[in-house]
Amino acid sequence: MKKDTPKYIVSGITALGGLLFGYDIGIMSSIQQMEHYNAYFNYPDALTTGIIVSSLTIGCFVGSLLSGPLADRFSRKLTIVLGAMVCTAGAAITYGSINRAMLISGRFINGVSIGFLSSVVPMYQSETSPPASRGRMVSLQQWAITWGIFIAFGIDYGCSYIPSARQFRLPLGLQIVPSIALLCTMAFMPFSPRWLVAHDHISDARQVLGRLRTYGHASAPEVAEELRLIHQTIAYERENKSSSYWELLKFPNRRRTLLGCGMQFMQQFTGINTLMLYAPTIFRDMGFGSVQSIALFQAINGLVNVSLTVPAIIWIDKWGRRRTLLIGTVLIITFYMILALLMRSYTALTDANSHETVIINMSARNLGIVSIIMIYLVVASFAFSWGPCGWLIPSEIFPTHLRAKANSLTTGTNWISNFVVTLTSPVLLEAIGWKLFMAYSIIMAGNFVIIYLFLPETKNMTLEEMDILFMDTVWAFNAPWMPSWMPVPKKTRALLNSGVAAHLETGTAHNANPIVAAHQ
Repeated sequence: MKKDTPKYIVSGITALGGLLFGYDIGIMSSIQQMEHYNAYFNYPDALTTGIIVSSLTIGCFVGSLLSGPLADRFSRKLTIVLGAMVCTAGAAITYGSINRAMLISGRFINGVSIGFLSSVVPMYQSETSPPASRGRMVSLQQWAITWGIFIAFGIDYGCSYIPSARQFRLPLGLQIVPSIALLCTMAFMPFSPRWLVAHDHISDARQVLGRLRTYGHASAPEVAEELRLIHQTIAYERENKSSSYWELLKFPNRRRTLLGCGMQFMQQFTGINTLMLYAPTIFRDMGFGSVQSIALFQAINGLVNVSLTVPAIIWIDKWGRRRTLLIGTVLIITFYMILALLMRSYTALTDANSHETVIINMSARNLGIVSIIMIYLVVASFAFSWGPCGWLIPSEIFPTHLRAKANSLTTGTNWISNFVVTLTSPVLLEAIGWKLFMAYSIIMAGNFVIIYLFLPETKNMTLEEMDILFMDTVWAFNAPWMPSWMPVPKKTRALLNSGVAAHLETGTAHNANPIVAAHQ
């Protein structure tokens, strides 16, 4: 077995939680356009559609807030298992829905499970991964999300040809398959070594680190060193720091809380879920009316999302988080502006010519095709940047004693923002059309400024070293790989360059944090 195989197995299996997440997000997009769905549920209007779709996100918000205490008390692993069990129940209810209330209830229950999984899976992956590949391991979660969306779009396309209620029931029911797969495979996954240390299972933590790092050799020096650093840091936090939610609002954690919640908020206001959930409405408004053509365009949309997440998995630990986000943001701004102008031109062309000619029809169709390409380019830009980084950064910046609670809070921010976007998008698309995407481009310009000024680089750092990075200044320019003309605290630069060994040498006292002691 190759040395890296265990970490890929662990991160890959738990990423099934991301696949469930993506499937639940994507499955309703094309179903909304299906004739049998609309006839069965009495042709929902834009507001009702928003409520049906966004009921999932309200459940996700509730689930994410519950996930923190559960993950601390019962472990990251068992919280993921619970999420899979709840998702199985929700899938059964949505499959058997006989009215709108039952459909909304089933999607809410599914949402609770996705709230558990979206909060705990990245945290579990982060805590079981070595620093040099943590970005890649957590990015597998985002890749699984894109696969879930793509599979949902593909199933919607295939089922669009079914001439009965199974046209929408089959896609809703099939989400039970990955939930059962996750439920069964998690039985063979290890507990998080940091959770084990925090609950005084030191021997078990050593065995897990041995399995994940050194072919099962728990006595290897690198395992002992990593275990010592984890144990000393957790021991310091236990004796000197509170683990309440209130602690997240105090210095020095306040900055991390604002960044973590801000990342999740900004990720949703990239408008990605407007494109994923309501792109069929845009396709229809651009002159592509058949259910099959809309479902096919959505399947291509999902494929673009899957494909362009791969560069992040391969290179994010080399590129770094900041550079990836800044490049992705610039591209999204550009493509949104072009999309808005194209949609405006299409509306002006069709409104000004009630007596359509062949030439006008061809011009409108060409504008529609280019608009669809712009949608794909926005999705592609999101897929390699905000998609993985939006989940990666909150999962790695918090101290161990607060990580579960912090992730529940940041993920809750994601879902309440998602709810607002999901609920309002169909209404806004109907009311202002192309102006919505111009607004997204302006919001993304604000995101660029925030990332540039306040987000430091975290690549190649251990989770325990994050205390140094967030100790000195609120500005982003406190990492040694920033350009020399940026203000970097000299002590922080020296400590980050010195490596873990120096921290261990200076922080061995029983009541001293090995990282903070080195800083002092």
